[in-house]
Formats: sequence, C-alpha cells, structure tokens
Amino acid sequence: MSPVRRCSRTACSQPAVFTLTYVYADSTAVLGPLATYAEPHCYDLCAEHAERLTAPRGWEVVRLPTDGASPSSDDLEALANAVREAARPTSSGSGEPVGQGVEVGRRGHLRVLRSAQQHRDR
Repeated sequence: MSPVRRCSRTACSQPAVFTLTYVYADSTAVLGPLATYAEPHCYDLCAEHAERLTAPRGWEVVRLPTDGASPSSDDLEALANAVREAARPTSSGSGEPVGQGVEVGRRGHLRVLRSAQQHRDR
C-alpha cells in the first residue's frame, strides 16, 4: 500500500492535494487543504480535479486558502501549550461559576446553555 493518498476520482492516479467535504445542511461544498487523515465521507482530489470542481445547482463552493506551508514549530508548540492548559484541572475556588446555566437546546451530545438570570430586586 502506498503512503501517498491518491485522487478519489475514478481512473485518476495523481496524488491528492485537496480534500472535498459536502455540508448538506448548508448546500455547500468545502474544498480545503488535504486532510491529515482520510475521512469516510470526504473526497481527496488532485490539483487538476480540484481546479475543475463544480457544485450542483443551488450549491455554493467554498475554497479554503491553501498556502502550502506546514505549521511552524512555534505554531505546534503554541497548540500543544493550549491543549495542556485546557487539560489542567481547575481548583474549585477559582471564582468561575459552575452549574449556573439553563439548558435551552440540545443537538446530539452538545448542549446550549443560557446564563441563569440573577434574582431581581422588587
């Protein structure tokens, strides 16, 4: 098996350089840089097929900028530091309110919370 991913188009053996994803809810096709991993409902495209890409009538094509540059070591270090900071446990006395939101919506495992209103003086 070759470590280079190939274009998803039939009979094309060119290396993939872009990833195409369809956002059905928004009727949008998003073409961006090659994804790190091959995802099940995404399509890897070579430069030629990405250039000639058209979307169905009524759909919009969003082409994300691709500068071709890899992230610098500074970018990767900043990302790693942000992940470490987010994973660090917080103390209970941090002054940040916990559990004071009111659930107003839900989508899958995500919840939409609204801040609880303060008691109003009469």
